[in-house]
Amino acid sequence: MTVLDIARDALATGPLCNACLGRLVADRSFGLGNDERGRALRTAVALEDDEPYEEPEESCWVCEGECDRIDVWAERAVQAVAEYDFDTYQVGSRVPPMLEENDVLLREDVGLDEEAGELLKSELNREVGKRFGRETETEVDFERPDVQLLLDLGTDEVELQVNSAFVYGRYKKLERDIPQTKWPCNECGGSGLKRGAECPGCDGRGFRYPESVEQLTAPPVVEAYAGESATFHGAGREDVDALMLGTGRPFVIEVDDPHTRAVDPEALEREINAFAEGKVEVTDLAIPTYEMVERVKEHDASKTYRMAVEFDAPVSEDTLQDALDELRGATITQRTPQRVDHRRADIDRTREVYDVEGELEDDTHATIELHGEGGLYVKELVSGDEGRTEPSLAGLLETDAVVTALDVLAVEGEDEPFATEDFLADQE
Repeated sequence: MTVLDIARDALATGPLCNACLGRLVADRSFGLGNDERGRALRTAVALEDDEPYEEPEESCWVCEGECDRIDVWAERAVQAVAEYDFDTYQVGSRVPPMLEENDVLLREDVGLDEEAGELLKSELNREVGKRFGRETETEVDFERPDVQLLLDLGTDEVELQVNSAFVYGRYKKLERDIPQTKWPCNECGGSGLKRGAECPGCDGRGFRYPESVEQLTAPPVVEAYAGESATFHGAGREDVDALMLGTGRPFVIEVDDPHTRAVDPEALEREINAFAEGKVEVTDLAIPTYEMVERVKEHDASKTYRMAVEFDAPVSEDTLQDALDELRGATITQRTPQRVDHRRADIDRTREVYDVEGELEDDTHATIELHGEGGLYVKELVSGDEGRTEPSLAGLLETDAVVTALDVLAVEGEDEPFATEDFLADQE
């Protein structure tokens, strides 16, 4: 079947716009738009049949005039993003079932496969997208665009989705008793009220602790991005009573509904540190790629700890070193600790101790540094947790032992370090 045969059969089905006619042969002659293809086919048929050239006077039975509204849709899309600064976009459409069926029926009537050429939905997405990109001077991105626009032909509306913006960095927690994220009060469930009055457990705050790393870092980020709210994602978390020192813990702050994305990481880093007033310090702030965001949120991390340990009975240096030699390189079996079994499944886990060193301060106190696999409960590795962790330092020493102070010195990827430069977004 020649293109003229296709055109002639298509024109016989009823009034067709040039775009719908041209879409039937959209895979022919690159460099032409479907409207141009349709006009050329209509012209060629008129010449071959020696008939007057005529544009259709009635509305196209396939798209019902939607192909003539591409400029209208593009302008509406531009208006929808008027309040936002962005660099990348994607345009999609929701086509009523009747129009999709018309697209299929036209191909059946001319003897073509139902997906031959190009479908109405694809053409609308492409043509509106091209015009939108020119008007906004932005680039299309089919993976993770800043904004996504959906043209709903059924409701005659443009739906806008603004994707989150992200900031990556490392944080140090320089004071104890600060959780990583907001911790709702157990007594009032986060409402701040109990029996109609101010909750005594949280003084009406709704949170168990008055501050968190999230609350000390996220507000300046939300303000910088002119966003609605933010979510804090850490590469693991330390205990509330632990310091986070050394190189800091990788984190990502996700900002919802950002109205701007032109953020200076160095200036933002200074603003966060001033806002945190020495309780938390952030470093290595950068704009990450989305892949790196997922890596921080999901990647297991090994950790290096420094622990102050107190023993219930005197311990000699030789005995301590023999016990540490037993733990170095050992596989530890841990049943879910009693202190967290109310919120985690009661299962057995195995984790590795990569390295451990320590020395006595006196015969009942020691300082121990340990590098272990992500997910290793180090407090229970010391105490034994009443036999739920095996082996343990307490078990090897045959005396009770407890961690009295815990500092996290380093957090690194299990397979490779969290390198700051890996998190930088491609600015080219």
